Amino acid sequence: MRSLLLSQLSRLSLRKPPALGHLGCARYLSQTPLCRIVGAERCGSTPRDGDIGRLVVTDVSESSYGTEVLEKKVPMELMTETGTIGASHGWVATLKDGVVRLQDDLNPSASDSDPKRISLPPLVTLPHCQTQLVTNVAMSSSSPEDDDCIVAVKFLGPQLSLCRPAQKNPEWVNIRVEDPGFSSSKVMYSKRDDMFSMPASGGTHICSWDLDKHRHKPKLQTLRFPNHPEFVQSEWVKLDKCSRIEDLVESRATGEVFMVKRFKERKNYEVMRMEEKQMLVFKLDGNGNALYTEDIGDLCIFLSSKGEPFCLQASLYDVLENHVYFTDSGQRGLFDIRCKYVIGGFVTYPAPYYIPPQSYLNAISNNGGCISISS
Repeated sequence: MRSLLLSQLSRLSLRKPPALGHLGCARYLSQTPLCRIVGAERCGSTPRDGDIGRLVVTDVSESSYGTEVLEKKVPMELMTETGTIGASHGWVATLKDGVVRLQDDLNPSASDSDPKRISLPPLVTLPHCQTQLVTNVAMSSSSPEDDDCIVAVKFLGPQLSLCRPAQKNPEWVNIRVEDPGFSSSKVMYSKRDDMFSMPASGGTHICSWDLDKHRHKPKLQTLRFPNHPEFVQSEWVKLDKCSRIEDLVESRATGEVFMVKRFKERKNYEVMRMEEKQMLVFKLDGNGNALYTEDIGDLCIFLSSKGEPFCLQASLYDVLENHVYFTDSGQRGLFDIRCKYVIGGFVTYPAPYYIPPQSYLNAISNNGGCISISS
């Protein structure tokens, strides 16, 4: 298994196909490819976008793994360190002068001659909060143009803001999360529960909002951890010294919700580089139990540094089952859940996002309803 992971990480071949190449084809019932954003090769400028470049992506599927320079052109400003603040369902979000804008520029199958760019209302900053530093962005449906789509922006600190872009006069609904344990939490949308949810630091409890019942007082669930992985004491000591991140992710195909606890350690004290050391995956049973598991079946999880996590059926999209794919601004790699083994490489990615295939959005789940915002 280790040789397979190493082989996958090393198979990077650059080529320049016409248009979208094989990435433009509909594979595995998908309208769009499953890929990772690598960057852009500068190729000119336009009056509308300034400097532009050809989008560079990596096809993540096992059968055609490789990096391609596409004919699709994107603004180079999206490839700066602060060019984007998050991604969800193939849309990226930017923040400039207090205005969040949703763009489909980095979706390989979207038009570059007529990109969709949707500006949301100016942000409203709650007292003693800030709206410059963003933890992540999440959406309740595949497009902000959908009538029932809600966009959630979690800022570093107490503020969570939600908006329905398709409304005639959209407005932000601003929520103050008083518990400091959620200051750096990432928000996700659960189709099964029709809620936006966030795990507290350490993963001990989860806050959720359906905005009809819990707008002013979120639903709070305390988690129990009845089982744990088997590590020797020295390994637990090392993990205790690591920086920790918790991600919630839902499998649309099975209706299951998982929590991934990520442990990062500083490997190079000169450049302050953080490296993935270990991950623990817990299945949430809906009754307050977080069950440690080393087998999520024919599923794989995709985590991006500021992107909304998603989960796919591995056999349908030709990826490794029972694995976590991850990408950050300085590292990307794979985690084998069963073997508890991380394989990663250090590369700088200006837009560290996975772009999910749109077909996964229509997968069967336990609840097909939609949430709503009440003013």
